[in-house]
Amino acid sequence: MFSVQRSLFLLLLVFFAAPLYAAPARRPSVEDLTIGASAQGRPITALRIGDGPIKLVIVGNTHGAPEANTYALATMLADHFRANPHEVPSAIRLYIIPTINPDGLALGTRFNARGVDLNRNMNTSFDACPDNDWRVTVFGAYGIVSDTGGPYPDSEVESRVLRSFLLDAWGAIFLHSAAGNVFPAFCDHAPSIAMAQTYATGSSYRYMRFWDQYVITGGMHDWAASLGIAAIIPELVTGTEPEFEQNLAGVQAVLAAAEQLLPAPEDRVENGIVVPALLWRFWRMHGGNDLFGPPLAPAVVEHGMTRQIFERAVLEIHPEWADTPYLVQLAPLGRTRTSPAGAAPRNECPPPECRRFTETPYAIQGAFAAFWERHGGLATFGFPLSDEGMAYAADGAWRVQQVFERAVFSLHDDRSVSLEPLGWAFLVRERSLVSAAAHQVR
Repeated sequence: MFSVQRSLFLLLLVFFAAPLYAAPARRPSVEDLTIGASAQGRPITALRIGDGPIKLVIVGNTHGAPEANTYALATMLADHFRANPHEVPSAIRLYIIPTINPDGLALGTRFNARGVDLNRNMNTSFDACPDNDWRVTVFGAYGIVSDTGGPYPDSEVESRVLRSFLLDAWGAIFLHSAAGNVFPAFCDHAPSIAMAQTYATGSSYRYMRFWDQYVITGGMHDWAASLGIAAIIPELVTGTEPEFEQNLAGVQAVLAAAEQLLPAPEDRVENGIVVPALLWRFWRMHGGNDLFGPPLAPAVVEHGMTRQIFERAVLEIHPEWADTPYLVQLAPLGRTRTSPAGAAPRNECPPPECRRFTETPYAIQGAFAAFWERHGGLATFGFPLSDEGMAYAADGAWRVQQVFERAVFSLHDDRSVSLEPLGWAFLVRERSLVSAAAHQVR
């Protein structure tokens, strides 16, 4: 009898104690990030909620002070999800950038500190719609025409911060005001259209197929969609109120359907060779064939790093650098090259004629400095390892060249600049080390 009572007691103890030992409810991780800095050095920050594979980014306050209500909205959304991270599904990593234009917000202007409209500065020439291609002269607020598209596509540091951060994104929501509608990318992109319709339904804003007041050129949403990222613009009704409840409902609707709405980054085929999605996006957004040439061989994975050889560079994915400008990098092939003849450090060229660095005695100037800056600067090519000097180029011509950590620049007779084919040389060297036939022992 005692044994039966004891067994019953133990059974009841396990039954009532079970909840005390149940696995805790999932609580997604929350992290504050600094993803870059503005032209005047103000930090550009993001809040990350969750660890899932699907990267969804909300971008507030592209247009500075006139759209400060989108900064307020993005901040309120960040506060909400910081307090309620469980609302972010396990498959999602949600990022909220309160302002991509902190200088405009601080200076009381729509533009960045250099007078450029950041939502007219992106390289939108990748899609099939020429109407939205980047240009200097643009339509702005209320249809006002001005030369505020920037000197060239992606010229602004804030644009480049965003470009790097969205490299691995699946979806992007760019908050603006004021119209009370939601519209997707201009060119037909089914995932963008579906996300815009979902957000509009959730928020009770009006869905529009595109902004019908004037053509937006160089827009962030069009740039993103051209790389396969689902991208939309919700326009708040007013220019003063954050309209938090409506937009929270819109975001929640997208989160609930994200696995069906948002497309994974997609591998592409170039030159008959498969290019992994993130390498393709980087290659494409930095100039594609024109800058790096075509892929020469399939990608390989070594020690967790994906690497692929292109004609003028070797591109590498470094997962440990996610959410930074260095997720995809050029391999440092310039370090394997000897300096051009007569390329000892020169000190007779002061700023601003030369751009100098504390990390190296060498400087850049003229056509090389312009090319270096336009195509990504330090993040793309690294520091100079020589001054300019004469050397034989790969085509046999005797040219002015300069060696950088990740590239070698060559100057042509028409003053244009191109990269030497370091990727091709790397491939030849790599294959020369592989025996074509098995060794025979005699």
